[in-house]
Amino acid sequence: MSTSRNPRTRRRAAVLTAAALLGTATAAAGPVAGATAAPSAPNPPAPTRPAPVVPADCSTAYRITQKLDGGATWRMCWRYDTDAGLTLDKITYQPPGAAAPVKVLTSARLAQIHVPYDDGAAEYDDLTGAGFGWGLQNLKPAECPGGTITTVKVPEVGQVKGLCTTTRARGHAYRMAADTGSGVWQAQAKDLLVYTVNKVGWYEYISEWRFSADGTIGANVGATGSLSPVDYNATDGRGWPIGKGARAYATSHAHNVFWKLDFGLDGSTKDRIEQFDSTVTPPVGGGGPTVKTKRTVVTKELAGDAKNMRWWRVVSGTGKNADGHARSYEIAPGHTDTHAGRGFTKHDVYFTQARACEQFASNNIGNCAPGAGDSVDKWVNGETLTKPSVWVNIGFHHIARDEDQQPMPVHWQGFQLAPRDVTAMNPLTPADLASQNGQPDLGS
Repeated sequence: MSTSRNPRTRRRAAVLTAAALLGTATAAAGPVAGATAAPSAPNPPAPTRPAPVVPADCSTAYRITQKLDGGATWRMCWRYDTDAGLTLDKITYQPPGAAAPVKVLTSARLAQIHVPYDDGAAEYDDLTGAGFGWGLQNLKPAECPGGTITTVKVPEVGQVKGLCTTTRARGHAYRMAADTGSGVWQAQAKDLLVYTVNKVGWYEYISEWRFSADGTIGANVGATGSLSPVDYNATDGRGWPIGKGARAYATSHAHNVFWKLDFGLDGSTKDRIEQFDSTVTPPVGGGGPTVKTKRTVVTKELAGDAKNMRWWRVVSGTGKNADGHARSYEIAPGHTDTHAGRGFTKHDVYFTQARACEQFASNNIGNCAPGAGDSVDKWVNGETLTKPSVWVNIGFHHIARDEDQQPMPVHWQGFQLAPRDVTAMNPLTPADLASQNGQPDLGS
């Protein structure tokens, strides 16, 4: 990649030079005491950060605690660095009425945003090669409605009002009409949102984590800002005209976004990975089609490919719910465009044995031993999984359109972690249905 086609690298250099001239370098990322912005609106209620019910492993300034409608509580610690950006640690979920929280994730963060252009002339690793973390943006109160903006000290940049925690309505949590009469059980829900905005070149990335009252976690990246103004020469079928007539062919490109997740369900160091595949058999005679589901325990490192009726889950090595079922979280990818151009972008999930040096899915800067490779595909080499790291890859092939100018509407890509047997019933079950665990009553 030539430096003339790499404005993102120049952007990082400019930021660092400006920081050096201003003398704002700091030793570590963190909050500035007392430097949170006031909410811009009275609703929805702002997340609070009181002392949690159980001891936390981070100070109050780095702690996020939110009790949602229905009584569920999420707790976590946050930190920030100039490569991965926002990292959330020690994430726990406490269902309504539970005596103690359930430990879910030890750590969760972005692991790369890889952007190759269709003409092969430009290819970026936005986290480790283009200054992602240095591009943390100041947020206005209107960008964090009803929430709290925390000031982050970004090394070599200074103080940035860049971390938003807020709640947001998401519609129905559930709805069920009674079998008789006109009764309806329904509840509306709000989620906890934690997000930052990072500018890399002309793109701006909204890195969002969403936590729901039912125990679901959503991870999403939204790309907005502007198309690269130096990539408008794609008249050979690798772009789309967005100027008047056949003019200004914006070069198509991909956004391959990776996340790295380290679980630790129930505090266990013995989580396991399971893969499920369902096979449909056409009907025979007068019967209907049949479906059989097979479970495979993933004992070795794996580069996994999504298929129809295939899914994976991370299972607790120790914890069970009140029904005696092992707690787990299912990995539920959103829509993805798998990019076959690089080894590390060819697969949808990777399960690797956790190693401190294996930090980024490509252009890794974790100082692994010589010959270890610098991308996640190189780390899948047959080791037994005793402490798995989970890597999720969601791709988007961006073929520009007239509506992308100017500014560009946000396009989102991401996945969910869905609780599977974390609780014995829906954690938001209303009291008058709480006895219906198992086969439901007729007439309810």
